[in-house]
Amino acid sequence: MNINEAIEYSIKSIGGSEANIDSQYLLSFILQKKFTWLKTWPETILSQQQETLLFELVKRRKQGEPIAFITGERDFWTLTLETNPSTLIPRPETELLVEKALEFLKDLPKAKILDLGTGTGAIALAIASERKNDKLYATDYVEDVVDLAKRNAIKNKISNVEIFQSDWFSKIKETEFDLIVSNPPYVEENDPHLNQGDLRFEPKSALTAGDNGLADIKIIIEESRPRLVNGGNVMIEHGYYQANELREIFRSFGYQKIKVIKDLAGLDRISTGVFLH
Repeated sequence: MNINEAIEYSIKSIGGSEANIDSQYLLSFILQKKFTWLKTWPETILSQQQETLLFELVKRRKQGEPIAFITGERDFWTLTLETNPSTLIPRPETELLVEKALEFLKDLPKAKILDLGTGTGAIALAIASERKNDKLYATDYVEDVVDLAKRNAIKNKISNVEIFQSDWFSKIKETEFDLIVSNPPYVEENDPHLNQGDLRFEPKSALTAGDNGLADIKIIIEESRPRLVNGGNVMIEHGYYQANELREIFRSFGYQKIKVIKDLAGLDRISTGVFLH
């Protein structure tokens, strides 16, 4: 079986609108080559071992397992991150949070930043990779996830992030943050989407929150206030249907300059508020 035949087999076996890109990801992973290499050398013959691995991985994808868990990695921003089922797969739309964070920080020569519920470390590590002089702190509730984020820092040679276990603010001693960012659990606990697609394989604790998905968001917004410098900003990623609720939560805790930022699909994706002492 050559590369072309392997891709055709994979597309037919996996099925669905993403089968073509999924097939290329799997072949790229198996052969440790880039997509462009696959297109340049389509007649390359797979070894028996590579064919056997392809059959195994295609079967897993056909059963719905996410590509990021099959390959154990996902690209985010300019980084390649290790992924596993202990936490969420970094989403492309979360890069918008990084982009807006960098916009806010652009006039600060040096900043102190906190990433709550860091997961793979995607947000904190992406910001840190762009701002070498900043000091970042990244926390997660799950110890295995903290270890994963630490491995990703080492993997991407990023040293200006301190990563540790904390139940939101429980172990955070630092104050005077210029920016606090988070992509917290915000899905309602009975949301039917939890039983569809990649979400079936991701930990529910990293996805869902009580109070219609707003419980953790309220904690973050309230408890960020005493830890921000004057004019410090809180940026939170959330569901497209939650912008009005976040606006009211920010307002109820005394934040100003409250903004809602839309993603490339035109959906409300990020809410921000500034706290003035």
